[in-house]
Amino acid sequence: MIRMANGTVNTLRRELLLASRRRGELANPLLFFVMMAALVPLGISPQSTVLAELAPGMIWVMALLATLLSLEPLFAEDYRDGSLDQLLLAADGMAFAVLGKMLAHWLVTGLPLTLVAPLLATLLALPAAGWLPLLASLLVGTLALSFIGAMGAALTVSLQRSGVLLTLIVMPLYVPVIIFGSATVQRAIEGFSWLAPLALLATLAVAAIALCPLVVVGALRLTASE
Repeated sequence: MIRMANGTVNTLRRELLLASRRRGELANPLLFFVMMAALVPLGISPQSTVLAELAPGMIWVMALLATLLSLEPLFAEDYRDGSLDQLLLAADGMAFAVLGKMLAHWLVTGLPLTLVAPLLATLLALPAAGWLPLLASLLVGTLALSFIGAMGAALTVSLQRSGVLLTLIVMPLYVPVIIFGSATVQRAIEGFSWLAPLALLATLAVAAIALCPLVVVGALRLTASE
């Protein structure tokens, strides 16, 4: 077990090192997130009352779309350079290595999106009561987005230009995350307790962390062998 856990840590360290060498590419989802928030007042309404009403759902939808932008290369580069075949040979520790890759994806995508959320809250006139629930829900929810999205990336790893198919696969699975994430913020703004939807969102994230690596391993074995 210790050896397998070390596989997760080693893979995580490797992925973060590789990510540090392509910072421009990794910045695209974050730039998309911010630019979309800046364009919403221009396309809908600059009135703060209108923006505040739409802000919880809009921020979560933008987080989802930004995550989708970063999913396609998650396993594709390993598939092209042959390192995925080496990973498949490690039968016992493959799930732990996959877990490391998925955690690295969240650290370089989901966590930055969460940290920049206060800026978006300001741009969209989100009431102060919704700031803490927004950060908490994004911190938990983006974990679920990364892990669920990895299943779609694994299923489409052998396809060229798989972005549309990947989106079609994971979008239905993202619906509960969006519902509970935006509900967490909305309930806080309305003055109600927001812990219940946050707990449901955390349950989804824990289930994704526990189950998705196993599903991804099976999907990679299926698609990489084709």
